[in-house]
Amino acid sequence: MTDGGVAGLTEALREGGYLADRGLATAVHVALSLRRPLLLEGEVGVGKTEIAKVLATVLHRDLIRLQCYEGIDTNQALYEWDYSRQLLHLRASSQAADLFGPEFLLERPLLRAVRAGERAVLLIDEIDRADDEFEAFLLEVLSDFQISIPEIGTVACERPPLVILTSNRTRELHDALRRRCMYHWIDYPSFDREVEIVLLRSPSVPAALARSVVAAVTRLRGLDLVKPPGVAETIDWATTLEFLGAAGLSLPLAEDTLGAVVKEHDDLALVRESLGEIVSDA
Repeated sequence: MTDGGVAGLTEALREGGYLADRGLATAVHVALSLRRPLLLEGEVGVGKTEIAKVLATVLHRDLIRLQCYEGIDTNQALYEWDYSRQLLHLRASSQAADLFGPEFLLERPLLRAVRAGERAVLLIDEIDRADDEFEAFLLEVLSDFQISIPEIGTVACERPPLVILTSNRTRELHDALRRRCMYHWIDYPSFDREVEIVLLRSPSVPAALARSVVAAVTRLRGLDLVKPPGVAETIDWATTLEFLGAAGLSLPLAEDTLGAVVKEHDDLALVRESLGEIVSDA
């Protein structure tokens, strides 16, 4: 599929429902071709996670997702032993020698990805939520794509999976990880591109309605919101309005459906103060 270069990849992503600009498609193409991890940063809701899902589909690979969070440790990312099953086996056989065989190993995302190799897309989502120690550990794994399990041996792959890391910049990542990766910043799309995205993902939405919704969402992003709406919220709002039979975006409809696009209580209060201006001429 990547034989078509950047243009072929862009078209494949479009067929999968993802509208990538040339810069993003180029970054993905290079990451695929050179077998380099790709670090994607940007605001929440601009499509960082979604592109990994679509790539897994269009490349016919398994999607393996490691969701990072504060306090995640190596066991939760690599592997754990099935202690309950080990205990049952011990009670049944009274032999402890074989308690640490492959049949008792619980694979976590990183081990699954190493075993799958190029048959997988490994999504390491929101790496910025993990701590510095986990980031350093992850860098080591990404450097050689092999995992040592003392009781079993070393698991390695000749051809690594495509690795997509995402970050919302809640903290700065270390330079060592950045240097290891290809990098691309995903910004909010332009007005016309966001309209195109809405129509691609929700073909039943009338073009005029899509333009009205995108215009209103663009104004929402100009407010001092805790959680500005992403592209996913734009699509949700347009789809909700289309489901309700709306041909355009009026003030009463905006008031009734605001929960499709604004998801924070404090943000709702702020938006309602200027909702008339937000939907005017939308």
